Amino acid sequence: MKPYAYARAGSVEEAAELYAAHPGARYLGGGTNLVDLMKLGVEEPAALVDVSRLPLDTVDELPDGSLRIGATVRNSDLAAHPTVRDRYPALSQAVLAGASGQLRNAATTGGNLLQRTRCPYFQDTGEPCNKRAPGSGCGARDGVHRDHAVLGHSPQCIATHPSDMAVALAALDADVELYGADGPRIVPVAEFHRLPGDHPEQDTVIRPGELITGVLLPAAGAGLPSLYRKARDRASYAFALASVAAVIGVEGGVVRHAGIAFGGLAHRPWRARQAEQALLGAAPTTAAFERAADLELAAAEPLRDNAYKIRLARNLAVDVLERLVPPTAT
Repeated sequence: MKPYAYARAGSVEEAAELYAAHPGARYLGGGTNLVDLMKLGVEEPAALVDVSRLPLDTVDELPDGSLRIGATVRNSDLAAHPTVRDRYPALSQAVLAGASGQLRNAATTGGNLLQRTRCPYFQDTGEPCNKRAPGSGCGARDGVHRDHAVLGHSPQCIATHPSDMAVALAALDADVELYGADGPRIVPVAEFHRLPGDHPEQDTVIRPGELITGVLLPAAGAGLPSLYRKARDRASYAFALASVAAVIGVEGGVVRHAGIAFGGLAHRPWRARQAEQALLGAAPTTAAFERAADLELAAAEPLRDNAYKIRLARNLAVDVLERLVPPTAT
């Protein structure tokens, strides 16, 4: 047994104070990832600051038409929320594609964004992993890497980010609300997670002691057609080999709005900016979708065993976009 301190926060401000008072602390929400990593010896926090009962468990429509999702909203509640299902269907679909029903009942919005890679070399303390132990090497690079990154990886790390929800949020232009010692701040979801570079141990741009308090979904994308699709080895309870979230708006026979993100391909949800730019102002045809996907994926650098991900992601993207375009637009 490894002892650790435990404290339950009654407010966001108290949570930040408790974290600062306990060096080596971690915030505890649903615990569906952190507790598993503690059991494996990957995470060894000196203290747990329980934020699961903070008043951040509601989904609220704001005066400007945007939607605010509290950090402690359970994944199952988020997926079933009528406004989310109606106005941002890709988000509901992405959440339902993740984990199992039991885990979704416990996992939180904030925790989902902060979950760590499922790379087996990261989870096995007997293997080298620069993310877990900087400077120890990357066992996956010359080892088993069929499920690993083809975009944005570095010599230090080829892990992928496991979240389905984060991929949909990136495509939907969502923002993350944070609170820390310097007060509140907002970071776009598409910029929240980092590429590995020389510091793969840093998953996100979150500052020490900062707490996720919520996620904001903009009114601009509300009601636009959106969709999430995921390819995996099993029909359920499996992480993405590749996934795509897209939201598209067509007006006057051309694409006026496009948000596309890939999952399972990189250290973070991969916002497909080049593909989006290629589609804006273009007629929404299969040929246009294929060109856009090819343009985005041209930067891929597959490893020995995962080149299949490029074609898989391309086909998923084209299929998703074709499903979203009204028949009269093609």
